[in-house]
Amino acid sequence: MNPSTAPSSHAAHGSHRPPSARAPFGEHLRHWRQHRRLSQQGLALEAEISTRHLSYVETGRAQPSREMVLRLAERLSVPLRERNALLVAAGFAPMYQARPLDHPDLAAARQAVDLVLKGHEPNPALAVDRHWNLVAANAVVPLLLEGVAPKLLEPPVNVLRLSLHPEGLGPRLANAAQWRSHLLHRLQQQIAATADGELQALHKEIAAYPFEGAEDAGAPPASHIAVPFELHTGLGKLSFISTITIFGTPVDVTLQELAVESFFPANAETQAALQRLQANLPT
Repeated sequence: MNPSTAPSSHAAHGSHRPPSARAPFGEHLRHWRQHRRLSQQGLALEAEISTRHLSYVETGRAQPSREMVLRLAERLSVPLRERNALLVAAGFAPMYQARPLDHPDLAAARQAVDLVLKGHEPNPALAVDRHWNLVAANAVVPLLLEGVAPKLLEPPVNVLRLSLHPEGLGPRLANAAQWRSHLLHRLQQQIAATADGELQALHKEIAAYPFEGAEDAGAPPASHIAVPFELHTGLGKLSFISTITIFGTPVDVTLQELAVESFFPANAETQAALQRLQANLPT
């Protein structure tokens, strides 16, 4: 697995409504081309085909081969889930499987995720899916959720909602405005890369959360390296920086959409508090 926080190099700054599942291939292709802010000529050059042929494919006057569908999807950095949709729209079978993480064929991947989470203790770490729903977490994470409304902990637990909701961790954030801005920016990058309607709805929801009284006026500015996650807890104010780990060359939709976020203590006080917390962790 390789750490990465960068969006696709073709990521657009806006978003377009995705076509329906039954839309013809040309409509799907046009959606992704426009979402990536590419002209027909620009995409044709990248895919090494004529602009005329690409125009015919978009308008339905020409039927693409399976190889052409995959080549265009690759040039447009289309996620694996949506590549399946492109293949189906063109009349071909889906290529990429989407098995749950507990599927026997993904046992090695699940074991790797569990090892990363467990090995990161006493620091918190968690795994999320493409919509930021919690897939797994190490034993430290629940210990930091004291006071969170039970409804926010009912599956599926959305990590972004949990982090910013006024009945979640929002009121306990020491740098609420800073962390909120950081998460919204990350979410917007993901929307630009995927054009996912559910992520757009999540962005709209959490952007509307109030944060009155939650911001610490003395919170330090973000460094040039990372934005800290600062949380008031029974152990005092804890400060973390985080990294995202993803599978580098996935051939399964679930694995491509899985991300492990690991939090590291940003100062000596947080490190000492987590070491004291370790005594309460299950062996």
